[in-house]
Parts: sequence; structure tokens; C-alpha cells
Amino acid sequence: MKVKKKISIEEFSNKILKMGFAESNEYIYINKKALITHYLQNINDKASKHFKKEAEKVIKEYVQYRNKEENLSILQDEALQQLLIDVKDVPFPSPKNYNFKFIDLFAGIGGFRLAMQNLGGKCVFTSEWDKEAQKTYRANFGEFPFGDITKKETKMFIPNEFDILCAGFPCQAFSIAGKRGGFEDTRGTLFFEVAEIIKNKKPKAFFLENVKGLRNHNGGRTLSTILNVLRTDLNYFVPEPEIINAKDFGVPQNRERIFIIGFRKDTGVNEFEFPRSLKMKVKFSDVKEKKVPETKYYLSTQYLKTLIDHKARHQGKGNGFGFEIISDNGIANAIVVGGMGRERNLVYDHRITDFTPKTHIKGSVNREGIRKMTPREWARLQGFPDDFIFPDSVADTARYKQLGNSVAVPAIQATARLILKALKK
Repeated sequence: MKVKKKISIEEFSNKILKMGFAESNEYIYINKKALITHYLQNINDKASKHFKKEAEKVIKEYVQYRNKEENLSILQDEALQQLLIDVKDVPFPSPKNYNFKFIDLFAGIGGFRLAMQNLGGKCVFTSEWDKEAQKTYRANFGEFPFGDITKKETKMFIPNEFDILCAGFPCQAFSIAGKRGGFEDTRGTLFFEVAEIIKNKKPKAFFLENVKGLRNHNGGRTLSTILNVLRTDLNYFVPEPEIINAKDFGVPQNRERIFIIGFRKDTGVNEFEFPRSLKMKVKFSDVKEKKVPETKYYLSTQYLKTLIDHKARHQGKGNGFGFEIISDNGIANAIVVGGMGRERNLVYDHRITDFTPKTHIKGSVNREGIRKMTPREWARLQGFPDDFIFPDSVADTARYKQLGNSVAVPAIQATARLILKALKK
């Protein structure tokens, strides 16, 4: 029988979210969109077995639901084929001929995934709880990430067979009971969840990213505990972590992050060198919008005055706080979540001709050409290509947040390339 109406993942997921699943209370916690898209993305791979039973149950019930409610003639196989086309028709589909598998935890909008796919990797599981970030991730990779990784109902869908675990986990202090700090001391933190997955799944390697401040967090005890858990409790070779700056890998952003790498002992890897700077000359003009941005990105006179007064007050106290304007030949400060991430990265752009306010502002649009960077410029600062898309339903505020939370793709990719090289040896 022919399908009378095309099915999209969005329509499909909206329907299944209304459906009940009496067979198992676990579905209360499972993101059904993640379950279906993970199954379809891995349908020709052994990893699909981890999603197959539950995913096909959802699809079968959905087909029955449509037949009953909408009087449509639709077969389960036909539904699968249509949904499969929908998840594959994205800017960055999984590579057909991959050479390693990885999972993507605290995935954000997929910076780790983009870097690993560029190196020939296939993602077999991803997790991210932020709903707006999930939308962006799905639009680019065809998968909705699973939600809360602390839930057993989420972790039960992590496949056993993958090579590398990737995670940009948040920095949290530990309540250390012992002198050195061990696995149990990290319980209740998100690092514990990562460590538990490493312990249970035993990937060949892991790649963890965190803020530079982790090195000195809680007097250095946080990092010390992390390394002790990874080296002693989990028995991985973990070289000394290193601070890596995004500006050394081709993007004009001064963004320092700590990278923690580990290898399972039986891989034979017992030494590792982090990538060195590419010594590329980078500047903001490399990522600047080619056309004049919308007027909404230009500061109002009142907002600009507030920033100037705020900076003057701090300078009077001997502090260096306040807004900063990046020249076209300069390098951006680290883009971070919150207003300061934008205020520390203002730019001059005198190409504006339309000074009519597009939003409700106090004062008028400034005549000095001072504006915020656009989300696309932030995306370029993080190494995302221009065909990386943000759905229309994701507002600028959410886009800035997603990019500020992301990893810098080129730095991740340069490091991951050496991880793969070490494993190959």
C-alpha cells in the first residue's frame, strides 16, 4: 500500500509524545525522539540492536495510532523508510564508511561530534539535556540527543561497542573523604556519571574537556581526584592534562580549555603528546560578516553609555573589568555564556545605513558603528562551518548560549587526530 502522507520526525515525535506505554514505566524517562533517531541512524550497524526492540515498538504503535485516528493506509516498513530519509537529510550525516565509533556526552550542539566525524568516526550514542541545544543538534546531525545522563533509563541505551568516549562535563567540587580522593568521593557529580560509564563500557580511549580553571579548582583537589579515579580506579593511562588554546588551531579566539586524555592499558599506549600550535596568523576579519548585519546587533546609545560608565567605575578602582571592542586585526576574547561574553567582544562596523531600531531600546542606535558579534561570527570563532544551521525556532539568545558552551572544533579535531594515531600504533 502507498503512504498517503509523508511523515517527518517532528510530526512523528509530536504524536508519540501523546501516546502511553503501559508495558514499561521506563518510557516515562526516555526521550522518544532520541530513541527513534538513534535507531534509524544506526539501522545498518550493530549498534542498532541497543535501540531496535523499543524503537520498533514505538513505531508500530504509532502506525496503529495513525491508522485509527487518521484513517491512513501505512505500513510499518514504509513508515521506517520515510523516517529514515528524514534523519539522513541533514548537513552532517554519519559517515557511511567509518573507521571508529564514539559516544558524545554533554554534547551541546555537537562540536565534539563534528570533529570526530571529520576524522571518520561514527557516533552511536549522544546525550544532552538542554532542549534548545537538542533542536540544533537534530537539525545538523539527524539525531535528538538522549536527555539526563544521570538516569539509568538513559544509560541503558549506551551501546557496549564503541572506541572513544567524548565528554565536556561541568566542573564540580568533590566532597573528598580519603586523602587522595577516589571513585566513591565523586558520587553525586556529573564526573561520576562519566567515570561510571568508562568503568562499565571500557572504551579504548576517552577525551574529556573542561574549563581552564579546573586545574586550580578547589585548591587543585578536584583535578587530582579526577586523575586518581581515571588512573587508579579505572586503570587507564592518562598523561598530564594540557591547556589548549583555540587560537593556536586556526580560529581568532583566545579560548583556553583543559583537555584530559586517557587510554585503556591493553591498547599498549603509554605515551601521548598533545598537538602543538599551527602558528597560523588569525584575526577577527577572517570571520567577520561579509554583509552588514541587521540593525538589531548594533548597540543603543543608552546601552553603550551604561557600558562606558560601568567600565569607568571599575577603572577608578583599579580593576580591568568592562566592555572591550575587538579590532578587525585582533583576536576575540573567549566567548562565554551571559552578557559579558558579548560585551567583551564588541566590534566596529561602520557599514550600517539603517539606524531604525528593530527592537524596543532606550535611546537610539549608536552612530559609532559599535555592535555585538552575530551568532554566525561566534560559530566561526568556534570553528563551525557556515553550513552548520540553527533552526528558526532557536532564538539568538539560545544560539549565543549554545556557542558559548561549545567546544572549539579545530582544537578538538587536532587532538583527536593524535588520539587515533596513538591507537593505530
